[in-house]
Amino acid sequence: MIDNFPMTMLAQMDDVAVFQTAAFAPNNIDEPATVSQQRGLDSQANHQANYGALNLGLHVNDDATKVLGNRMSLLTAINKQLACAPSQNEQNTAISSLHWVSQIHGKQIHDIDTTPLSMAPMAADAIISKQSGRGLAIMTADCVPIVLYQPASGKIAAIHAGWQGLACGVIRETAQRFTDSGAIQAWIGVCISQANYEVGHQVRDQLLAGCLDNQLLTASDSDNFDGLYVMRSDSGLENHSDTQHLHKTVDKLSNCATVHTDKVKLNLPKLAADQLTAAGVSIDSKEPISCSYADRHYYSYRRQTHMQQPATGRMALVIVRRAAT
Repeated sequence: MIDNFPMTMLAQMDDVAVFQTAAFAPNNIDEPATVSQQRGLDSQANHQANYGALNLGLHVNDDATKVLGNRMSLLTAINKQLACAPSQNEQNTAISSLHWVSQIHGKQIHDIDTTPLSMAPMAADAIISKQSGRGLAIMTADCVPIVLYQPASGKIAAIHAGWQGLACGVIRETAQRFTDSGAIQAWIGVCISQANYEVGHQVRDQLLAGCLDNQLLTASDSDNFDGLYVMRSDSGLENHSDTQHLHKTVDKLSNCATVHTDKVKLNLPKLAADQLTAAGVSIDSKEPISCSYADRHYYSYRRQTHMQQPATGRMALVIVRRAAT
């Protein structure tokens, strides 16, 4: 963490690093000085938007100038972190740019190495490149963010995988853009947990149909789809955590979110992990995945809806490959 900036380095391999941003820095969330932040968190009463300290989404009705400033601050913070991090190449320089896309819940892939530069972001749900000195960013507020790295080719990618992306095969589509030789490493960022992701049966049915039609899972995982990824919705919201700051928000939501017995809870991060495995990708699982809904350090579209907020911000999972001189 640089200067209390809401960003964490999740991993470093060779000259590649992975960063997860948040809505608030950990030691800011309960400080009395952050009155405006707290007002956003308690917006059940005043119904104000919660843009937090580092909203990176231009599509959520936040001030565009502020969001662009946040993106520049993120680039600066990443380069500061890289300057402090060890590297195999002492000549490594800072990354020059972060690349973003307009995410559309599909399986389109934006290859920044072959696409001409444009003022408008490309409509896609994955970004891929083998250029050094670049960073790829995927925004989320509950969906599953994934980044990939293949040491043999130097190629990196970032993927946005909501339930629709998981149904249409955005993970496999992206993995197939890598060369045949050389292992691919994946990291999964902050996303919503199964305990807090309640949907109707029709979503489960569409997700299963997509996995079957597109052959996105192993045969055994497909045969045991409900046992692996689906849970009956007969319990309340998750109300336990290893961190102290979760209870206040989750207790609030327990009073306003209705649990329906005719619905189910889906395990999107596990499904994403198993699709990665089926695509021949190895997953880094040293740390547990935080829940965007339960942890108010992070943005959550579903929490925003339950708290009747008109909008919330977006965080990012970022993968960068340092430039060597």
